[in-house]
Amino acid sequence: MTNIDNNKHEIVLIVDFGSQVTQLIARRVRECGVYCEVHPYNRTAEFLKTHSPKAIIFSGGPDSVLRENSPRAPKECFELGVPILGICYGQQTLITQLGGIVEGGHAAEFGRADVEVLKNSPLYDGIWEKGGKYTVWMSHGDRVTKLPEGFEVLAFSENAPFAIAANETKKYYTFMFHPEVVHTPDGKELINNFLTKIAGCHNDWSMAAFREEAIAKIRAQVGKGKVICGLSGGVDSSVAAVLIHEAIGDQLTCVFVDHGLLRAGEAEQVVDLFRNHYNIPLIHADESERFLGALAGVTDPEVKRKTIGKLFIDVFEEKAKGVGGAEFLAQGTLYPDVIESVSFDGGPSVTIKSHHNVGGLPERMNMKLLEPLRDLFKDEVRALGEELGLNHQFVSRHPFPGPGLAIRIPGDITREKLEILRKADVIYLEEIRNAGLYDKIWQAFTVLLPVKTVGVMGDGRTYDYVCTLRAVNSTDGMTADFYPFEMSFLARVSTRIVNEVKGINRVTYDITSKPPGTIEWE
Repeated sequence: MTNIDNNKHEIVLIVDFGSQVTQLIARRVRECGVYCEVHPYNRTAEFLKTHSPKAIIFSGGPDSVLRENSPRAPKECFELGVPILGICYGQQTLITQLGGIVEGGHAAEFGRADVEVLKNSPLYDGIWEKGGKYTVWMSHGDRVTKLPEGFEVLAFSENAPFAIAANETKKYYTFMFHPEVVHTPDGKELINNFLTKIAGCHNDWSMAAFREEAIAKIRAQVGKGKVICGLSGGVDSSVAAVLIHEAIGDQLTCVFVDHGLLRAGEAEQVVDLFRNHYNIPLIHADESERFLGALAGVTDPEVKRKTIGKLFIDVFEEKAKGVGGAEFLAQGTLYPDVIESVSFDGGPSVTIKSHHNVGGLPERMNMKLLEPLRDLFKDEVRALGEELGLNHQFVSRHPFPGPGLAIRIPGDITREKLEILRKADVIYLEEIRNAGLYDKIWQAFTVLLPVKTVGVMGDGRTYDYVCTLRAVNSTDGMTADFYPFEMSFLARVSTRIVNEVKGINRVTYDITSKPPGTIEWE
């Protein structure tokens, strides 16, 4: 069930050809204040039977249009008479389907490139000018060699003679580069021009509008029924719970499964927020002994996930039975999960992360799902949280995996290690906040390595653990670079951890970058 009233909001359709960054296109469109949805190319025709998009965007993809039976856009896309923007593979299939030619065997182009603008266009009006050279991010092997009738070249690069090609009469525009990634500096502005100056969108998508519509739809769906919501302690499920409570009040009961693997003080914060601040009925299931007992001696990270996932489900099901007559199960499912769950076979985005990364809930519970955030991206959830009155510090917390600290302790998990890691993490984040850097960093955390080293402290030797610090910059979680701390900051944090946390005698800093397509930093 969508919470978006498509009779009130304009909608842009994104046709997914399997690119690992299709979600970024949707993110950029939403950031421009325009509602959009992503649908696989092989399910787009079905979507168009019930929706009338204001514009269509073809994503990139890993395939080659030269391969027999490679993906194509449904003919219905071209029959609507609405503007179309093709990106990378999207350009190539659009050009091919309209009678142009794409060839292989030319120089590939991956990474930064400069495009030179040949003529002015509303696509980049106010952004680029004729004769100028501008940086973009390329990622292609094949390339267009002949345009269909009515198309012309607007810009070119050294290895992409048709870097931007368009039929401006029909409002078909194509990029050989990726405007959705942050490595194309003007990418968001280019997409906004397509949406507003070419497609005529009115930027009417906001969290205030979503809140109002979502509350009305929750009330209509639930009626006088009861709802239980599984709280993980994270932002997504917390925002979902507050939104649902605003809609139906005490018809909602939250079940907080405390597995003992949360960050320092987090369990207490969740209980205080829901019981004392929002007065939401809450069952606090402190099952840390049970989880830690099941994890004893487990070292494989995937086995850890599955062990935690199974127990999470078992505990939740046990506690849910105490909420008599509950018909609905609320979850903090987000739009990236929805996109990934319907991706076509073979695309890099086909892998779906289960709820909270620890496993879905069993069908035997026989409950109707209530997923009020399923149309939102993470940044939109944060904005909705603030719209609902949650404080900024809570909703802006760095991402935290469902299995918690279990996967930030490689090797076996013990209470001693958890205590050591929590203390180090508190110091690290405290210094980041003191330096005014917390909101500038996408994610920062500590890892307790399964390694001990000999050290000298004062007049004695120590044999203790090594702690690794991580901090990354990202706007979307799809790509990330390590945060370039000043050495004085790292020295200060390291000194505090070694001096204040018994059990650690060495601190390192991880400068690994995250390539496109990997799921998350943990």
